[in-house]
Amino acid sequence: MHCPACRADDTKVVDSRLAREGASVRRRRHCLSCSHRFTTFERVEEVPLVVVKSNGAHEPFDRDKIVHGVRSAAKGRSVDDEAIARLAIDVEDEIRLAGGGEVSSSRVGLAVLERLSTIDEVAYLRFASVYKNFDAASDFQSELELLSKLGSSG
Repeated sequence: MHCPACRADDTKVVDSRLAREGASVRRRRHCLSCSHRFTTFERVEEVPLVVVKSNGAHEPFDRDKIVHGVRSAAKGRSVDDEAIARLAIDVEDEIRLAGGGEVSSSRVGLAVLERLSTIDEVAYLRFASVYKNFDAASDFQSELELLSKLGSSG
């Protein structure tokens, strides 16, 4: 690390502490050349997530789109905003942990459905009907059977 006062690269870390609730590390440094003391912060630089749509288009991942979609599916249901926000954060975390900067829109949708099935079955069916392009009542019946199997096995 270069000293901001004399530009020497001979500095020593005097103290390190977690900052911003563990999101970064605060380091107090001492320049061995000019004795100037200064502070640096280190944080993880996350790779931007890109969603690859079914038509091949690429767009930046937007957690708010998940929140909006789930909120629409849960309209009139007793699903609170905190649960929806947590779901969106959990989906983003899962995608980031899987690695890579690109994820298919279908993987995002499946991750949402997995979590929504444990929150509200009606919201799950509404979201699934849009996500999976239901066009007949039999599609709802098939999804209900799948939801029953998920509920009995999980």
